[in-house]
Amino acid sequence: QVRLVESGGGLVQAGGSLRLSCAASGSSFSIRTMGWYRQPPGKSRQLVATITDGGSTNYADSVTGRFTISRDNAKKTMWLDMNSLEPEDTAVYFCYARREVPSGFNTYWGQGTQVTVAS
Repeated sequence: QVRLVESGGGLVQAGGSLRLSCAASGSSFSIRTMGWYRQPPGKSRQLVATITDGGSTNYADSVTGRFTISRDNAKKTMWLDMNSLEPEDTAVYFCYARREVPSGFNTYWGQGTQVTVAS
């Protein structure tokens, strides 16, 4: 099992910045892809960004140029630096990790952290 714990959410004014963290523990070896999803109020969960264990990144169009995803494999931690925040970025942000196992991959989720951007 892999346990993921997010932190760093909060209330920020439009144009501000926040840094989210996701710390992995437990059987966290062989984690390949990690990433962030978000779920705005009344909407479905949507992909924000992903990063592989080799450092390749991918971003949703809506956050490209504003958000940066990074990870430290040795520290088993991932971050999401969010700049130029907009009210539309208000959501619960979830981190996830895909761990390679003999039968394929297992996916794990954090509990979520609230980000609220005030206009």
